[in-house]
Amino acid sequence: MAQLDQVRKNYPISCHGVGLSLGTAEGVDEDHLKTLRGLVDRIDPILVSEHLSFSVVDGIYVNDLLPLPYTEEALEVVARNVDQTQDALGRQILMENPSSYLTFTDSTLSEWNFLSALVERTGCGLLLDVNNIYVSAQNNDMDAAAYLDGIPGDAVQEIHLAGHTISGADEDRLLIDTHGDVVSDAVWALYEKTLNKIGPRPTLIEWDTDIPELDKLLDEAGKARSRLDAISSSEGSIRVA
Repeated sequence: MAQLDQVRKNYPISCHGVGLSLGTAEGVDEDHLKTLRGLVDRIDPILVSEHLSFSVVDGIYVNDLLPLPYTEEALEVVARNVDQTQDALGRQILMENPSSYLTFTDSTLSEWNFLSALVERTGCGLLLDVNNIYVSAQNNDMDAAAYLDGIPGDAVQEIHLAGHTISGADEDRLLIDTHGDVVSDAVWALYEKTLNKIGPRPTLIEWDTDIPELDKLLDEAGKARSRLDAISSSEGSIRVA
């Protein structure tokens, strides 16, 4: 915490969570939410975000971001939990689109319509993970362009990029959001389309496994910076991490 306090003196902090389980029908854990409120009050981040997923079943934390069926019932659950979280924190939160490896036959809404309805009902913002859009589109025969067209661009306040890996081939081909490689050319192209549609946004490149030398990380950040600078008229107004 002392190191984080020192960092926040010079840099704005974006607080990104993985454990609130905003998709669980059991509701948000009050103790977890209270602890998060204490952290947010201390570091005063410019943004707070979580995932469109669930990770708690019968009080057991499964340590994964599990997918939701996109139904009106699930939308009611997530909206209730987002409202509770925003009320507890006293601020807006952003919801991140997940990477997905299956779809539910019960789903009646597309992912982008689900997120759009969530924004409308709760006033939350969006953290748009462009790599997740690409991974989900490839795995589930989804139209990435339709996804971008269906998202309310003014709700997007942060963008994530990452590397993925490909397992298998043909019918067994699966893209996995590993955060362990460079951003692919296809994801860079989708990122450019995103920026052209909604304008520049703070961008984070996630790299969590097989972390390379710093120069390679800086090179990836530079690629994002060059694309942001191409459409941003105010030099230095957007940060890339």
